[in-house]
Amino acid sequence: MKALLSVIIAISRAERVALSYGLALSIAVLVMGVALLALSGWFIMATAAAGIAGIGVLFNVFAPSAMVRFLALGRTAARYGERVLTHDATLRAVSGLRVALLRGVLMRPHRALEQLRAASELNRITADTEALDGALLRLVLPALAGWITILAASLLLWWLVAPTMALILGAGYLVLPTVIFLAGQKVAKRPARLAEAALQIGRSRMVDLVLGRDDLAVFGQLPRATRGAQDAFDRAAEARRQLDRIDRITGMLLDMVSALVTVGCLLSGIALVQAGTISVATAAIGVFAALALAEAVASVRRALTEIGRMTQAARRIGPALRAHAPQASDAPVLASDTGLEMRDAAIEVSGRPLFRPVSLSVRPGETVVLQGASGSGKSTLLLMAVGALSPSRGQVSLFGADPSRLPMETVTESAVLVTQRAVLISGTVAANLRLAAPEARDDALWAALEATCLADTLRGRGGLDLRLGARGAGLSGGEARRLVLARAILRTPRLLLLDEPTEGLDEATARRVMAGLRQACPDAAFLVAAHHAAERDQADRIVEVARA
Repeated sequence: MKALLSVIIAISRAERVALSYGLALSIAVLVMGVALLALSGWFIMATAAAGIAGIGVLFNVFAPSAMVRFLALGRTAARYGERVLTHDATLRAVSGLRVALLRGVLMRPHRALEQLRAASELNRITADTEALDGALLRLVLPALAGWITILAASLLLWWLVAPTMALILGAGYLVLPTVIFLAGQKVAKRPARLAEAALQIGRSRMVDLVLGRDDLAVFGQLPRATRGAQDAFDRAAEARRQLDRIDRITGMLLDMVSALVTVGCLLSGIALVQAGTISVATAAIGVFAALALAEAVASVRRALTEIGRMTQAARRIGPALRAHAPQASDAPVLASDTGLEMRDAAIEVSGRPLFRPVSLSVRPGETVVLQGASGSGKSTLLLMAVGALSPSRGQVSLFGADPSRLPMETVTESAVLVTQRAVLISGTVAANLRLAAPEARDDALWAALEATCLADTLRGRGGLDLRLGARGAGLSGGEARRLVLARAILRTPRLLLLDEPTEGLDEATARRVMAGLRQACPDAAFLVAAHHAAERDQADRIVEVARA
């Protein structure tokens, strides 16, 4: 619970004003409900007593009836305002949380990102933020409003009716539902966690089933994969059935608490009336208030079946929020006349160097090629150049600064890394290109496509409006590669890092693409991990990279 409360406090800070107003309206709704029922009970009993005593003509019915109407209409308006404010504020807070978590994913070490399963991680973040959405709306706000309303009603009954009745109502509604919640959440924690885990496994297996259905069918594994997904959903359904049973038992116990408190107030009121301490109408206030306050503890039942899911989500999200909390820092000024420098740079894994130390310098307008066998460390050097990996020995300087200490925004404004994997999204060609330059005009997009020898290929297939599938489906490997290169030069980088940029292209096209990249970025420094002659022929210098 401590982790859950700390995360809720952290994500509520941005919307504390709206959530405070929403909490105030939640309290107003409950207070008006209690006042409405208590006043109605007093009104009925008072008019009956006045009629029996024969003074009905002197009894003022207009003021109480007007107050009943005011409370009924006011409660409806307050409920509407509370729902609008709390839901809107909660959605904004959770949206900010989701962005913070996704930004935290991007800040992970590059090697961790390479091993990341995007569908699984996105599914997890979505489920965790949805769980905390429910924590605010179904646990924290209703619980705070209920406690405050019960305390206020108890104090008011102490003053208006009698201390005995106030103690019965306050102790009954504050202590017993709290005990039920604390005991119930221990019982519900395990099935809630099982239901959530099984549901996430089922979703991941379903995504894998849809994406890999062709391969699964070819190798005869489609029925097995289908059964695996179905089994996960069956386990989730069984855990949900256990939670439903806990929900019904909790509801029964809360109804019994409400009945017990109401009977206690009724018996106390009868004793006080018989003793002549209070009137029948006054005693009715306490009895009807006890009936009305059953609404204040109803949130216990709604939150209990999800408390396990909420707690697990908070335990996962809490460390991520603390690790990636934004820190204020002055933006460094990068030297405009320098490029990339490495002095005896190397990286070690388990105390052993991956490659021999490398020294190089890439100035604006120069092209330096990294040459070496596969696995010698060329891609690792490119990652070190943008600060994704820190050297175990030696130094790396990007425009006069250590790239590993620079904010990501500062690095991406000046340097662009094109890795071996062509990352494209589902959408049009224009949408993929405008990821790098959202304000770019169509003529700039076509110029980038011309530079990478892709313009003529796309003109006959829909041009910028050609729709691509997931991961760029609809383009060949070489076409996807060139589209990523076109996107890179739209950033007009001062340093362009290319990892086998012409992979999948024939020799003539590869030479034209390399020439087009240089023509599009004449003043940029190029560092290229090369395997092909077309890439090496453009080099001002070649640096050999060898295993240690």
